[in-house]
Amino acid sequence: MMLTLIGYRATGKTTLARLLAARLGWQWIDADVEIERRAGKPIAAIFAEDGEPAFRDLEAAVIADLCARQNLVLAAGGGAPLRPESRRRMRQAGPVIWLTASPQTILRRMAADATTATRRPSLTDKSPLEEIEHLLAVRESAYREAAHLQVDTEDRTPEELADLIMAQLEQLPQWSVGGRQRQTDAPTSQDAQQSKAGSNG
Repeated sequence: MMLTLIGYRATGKTTLARLLAARLGWQWIDADVEIERRAGKPIAAIFAEDGEPAFRDLEAAVIADLCARQNLVLAAGGGAPLRPESRRRMRQAGPVIWLTASPQTILRRMAADATTATRRPSLTDKSPLEEIEHLLAVRESAYREAAHLQVDTEDRTPEELADLIMAQLEQLPQWSVGGRQRQTDAPTSQDAQQSKAGSNG
């Protein structure tokens, strides 16, 4: 079993992946870092030289490979859940946690991250805040469909968020957070209801 963290950039996926992995005694990985390793160049260069479709193809392949692993906390890229097959793989592999923050908070966090401009290209011709608002609206349905749990990252420290996520994972009846799945991957009506409740926060 594994955990996948999804959400827009600067919602804390990488930081929380590291903290949760330490608590579980698992490994963790940032999917964007793995994409760059396989491509041999930064994400911004992949977009500039190969185009977004090529990047999304590579991203989907990386997600497929990582979702086959066990005892892993995965920090997925912001657009990774857009492909239905990737959403299915994430949900079958284990709980998916959707991290959220307001557009204003995301913009502030991005501005404080020196790697944002060099690693992650702008995806539209809009202003930074308008792009965040636009992409959040476009991606919301995919995030909601993929997630078992939704966690608001506003006004909490990473350690507080890790505590909250661990507590909420324990409430998911279809998962044993210690690493043993108690049910098959095939969703039941109860699973669907739990997933809907979790996605609604």
